[in-house]
Amino acid sequence: MNKQIYVNLPVKNLDSAKAFFTSLGFGFNAQFTNEQGACMIVSNDIYVMLLAESFFQTFTHKPIADASKLTEVLVCLSCESRDEVDQLVAKALAAGGKAPRAPQDHGFMYGHGFEDLDGHIWELVHMDASAAGNA
Repeated sequence: MNKQIYVNLPVKNLDSAKAFFTSLGFGFNAQFTNEQGACMIVSNDIYVMLLAESFFQTFTHKPIADASKLTEVLVCLSCESRDEVDQLVAKALAAGGKAPRAPQDHGFMYGHGFEDLDGHIWELVHMDASAAGNA
């Protein structure tokens, strides 16, 4: 079995967070979704648990960072193309997200990103192996 990753993120409004990520094209595993959390499917091995802040707090004694004011993590997802990067950012902006900075073009690597409704930063990157000399 491949290693899997489950990123756990606190959200202020679970229904709004689910609607936001649904508009970006992500689906949810109903088996692991209820009124306290939602299991967002990124790929066969990557999942994001969107957890209502009150439920998230049961996993830690530390205070929850307000991602609209502090950066607790940068989530970076690879994309198949520059176009996919741009499309996801456009969908995020249309759904109420923000673009924290301009796109970055390094020739072999293109990236952009967005902040979701809670301020979590999602970096999107496309790597062109042929431009990096690894083809």
